[in-house]
Amino acid sequence: MAKTKTSFFCKSCGAEYSKWMGKCSSCGEWNTIIEEVIHIEKSPKWLNKSQEKKVKKPRAVHLLNPTQEDRIDMENAELNRVLGGGLVKGSLVLLGGEPGIGKSTLLLQVALKARGLKVLYVSGEESEQQIRMRADRIGIENEFCYVINETHTDEIFMQLANMDIDMLVIDSIQTLQTDKIDSTAGSISQIRETTGELQRFAKESHIPVFLVGHITKDGNIAGPKILEHIVDTVLQFEGDRNYGYRILRSHKNRFGSTSELGIYEMNSTGMREVSNPSEILISQRDEASSGVAISATMEGGRPMLIEVQALASSAVYGTPQRSATGFDTRRLNMLLAVLEKKAGFKISTKDVFLNIAGGIKVDDPAIDLAVICAVLSSNYNVPIPEKVCFAAEIGLTGEVRSINHAEQRIHEAEKLGFDKIYLSKYSLKGIHQRDFKIIIEGYSRLEEVFRALFGGQ
Repeated sequence: MAKTKTSFFCKSCGAEYSKWMGKCSSCGEWNTIIEEVIHIEKSPKWLNKSQEKKVKKPRAVHLLNPTQEDRIDMENAELNRVLGGGLVKGSLVLLGGEPGIGKSTLLLQVALKARGLKVLYVSGEESEQQIRMRADRIGIENEFCYVINETHTDEIFMQLANMDIDMLVIDSIQTLQTDKIDSTAGSISQIRETTGELQRFAKESHIPVFLVGHITKDGNIAGPKILEHIVDTVLQFEGDRNYGYRILRSHKNRFGSTSELGIYEMNSTGMREVSNPSEILISQRDEASSGVAISATMEGGRPMLIEVQALASSAVYGTPQRSATGFDTRRLNMLLAVLEKKAGFKISTKDVFLNIAGGIKVDDPAIDLAVICAVLSSNYNVPIPEKVCFAAEIGLTGEVRSINHAEQRIHEAEKLGFDKIYLSKYSLKGIHQRDFKIIIEGYSRLEEVFRALFGGQ
């Protein structure tokens, strides 16, 4: 007979305890430890010699075969970029995001566009009719995309045994349950066991598996932290509900870089790939406005231009307000202190509000110069010329510091029709003006930039 016992798990990190505790000693969270019933099947205590697994001997690194990962082209340039060049066979990919952000739409669209691939889409949240309605809205037909509404892993593996598929999509991992664990779907033990079963299936069959994961109110993927440790890739699908744009980021990738991102636009027919992000991140206006500066930034290996908007006004209350959307508020405070101390501009009595247009978040220090110029432009109500952009980091002593990938940023600005770009003169090593149509200006101090940009203002 099967033996049943209970154990205590931390909802935050998945650590197991023999008794209840108020605080998890692993992650330090309070009141996250819950009791769950575990169903354990009895197994022989000892194995016969014929049943023993052969022990693998360690091998030197230089003797291992240097094989390249076999990747699948997903017919989706943005997804391919984030995955590192395509989907690796046998990989386990977790896609997380807020409810309604478009996770199911994106994966169904990928499944329908995967020409020549046999895909099984397993949904535990939506009926087959709802999936058909979404497929009709997307407008892509694929006779090799199969759909099933199932939550038990035993039934799913039974179907897989009778099908020769090339890719599996699970929507979502929190709805799956296995008979090996006597607890409800979505519990820590169920998520851990079902994910482990899918991992073994992916590695043994070399079939890639996509998992959809819910997130908590804190923005973390729901379930034990071990879920993110088991999978090979963790993707985060994010975006502002007030905008139609969605950003796909990689938080973990065993087969590629985690600095890449993909940009999509959600419309009535699904997710449209945005191959030129600058088209959505730079506003179109009829006349020049003060407080607007364009910066050339990098996301992974992709250069793009973003619009920095600033508003500086006299403080109504005693303490000036500092607010930033899409930018680190602490870094904004640092840049304003540099303006006050090193450049001599009186900003301490002004409210300063900063916004990165398009609803994206940027942590590239190369937009420092654009932030400072946008603040001064708003403060003195002097517009910055429309065809001018910036790419430089600002140091605490007021110097204009060099940044990486300067040549790629210059090429992107030139491609979009800009006439002039302001950089640090230390970024111009090996870069010659004769190779570009755009005018390249290099400076070493903030004061030099202000004189060249605003003249006698």
